[in-house]
Amino acid sequence: MGPLALAAVWFGPPWFTLLVLLAAVGMAWEWACMSGAARSLASTTIIGTAAATVIIATLLPASWAISIAIAGAVLVWRACEAVKASAPLSSAAGTLWVALPCVALVWLDREGGGRTTIFWLLGLVWASDIGAYAFGRTIGGPKLAPSLSPNKTWAGALGGLFCAGLIGVAAAWPGHASIATVVGLSIGLAVVAELGDLAESALKRRFGVKDSGALIPGHGGLLDRLDSLLTAALVQAIVIWLAGGSPLDWRL
Repeated sequence: MGPLALAAVWFGPPWFTLLVLLAAVGMAWEWACMSGAARSLASTTIIGTAAATVIIATLLPASWAISIAIAGAVLVWRACEAVKASAPLSSAAGTLWVALPCVALVWLDREGGGRTTIFWLLGLVWASDIGAYAFGRTIGGPKLAPSLSPNKTWAGALGGLFCAGLIGVAAAWPGHASIATVVGLSIGLAVVAELGDLAESALKRRFGVKDSGALIPGHGGLLDRLDSLLTAALVQAIVIWLAGGSPLDWRL
């Protein structure tokens, strides 16, 4: 899936927006199934909210899309209660978990630094995932959170942060940005990404499922593959919004 994502980022709208929209709908469907809201009005509301937020974020200021996401989550909660679904609050929270990072991705493309910033985001998330796997398998050692994800180790987690830091160097170097700032943010975002991965593992255990879905043969669902990206994208967008611009544009 990497080349498809990179091509969509490179060519930008409407291709990147379409990719985010499709991912949002797919993740929303997986969340509806996993949380027990499938085949009900709540399921339609979850999917509709995810799609609407991406479309609104493309056409209007992000604040409008955030408002739609919050309103949609409230409607999901009420719809789940109406059909006596097993986890109405979780279904509502999951709606925000899918919708808000997708808004963040669209905002990053439009106002938060464009494709350069998104390439940096994808690079550090992928490097963190690959580094964690490689270091964890090679070194082993104490488990990071055995009750949530028995295969993750501290060596893998630290290795993932190290690899994310290398991506920070690579991202800052060409534009002469502040290497210390970009590396520090890369490592911080990698921590957030790993927490997102653990959070999804905890949710799957709570709902008693091994994978979030089966949309990607042999790899589970979209949420299984994008959980780290969701949390990292949201935090990156917040940091850039608060700072008034992408750190890749801050010169040494």
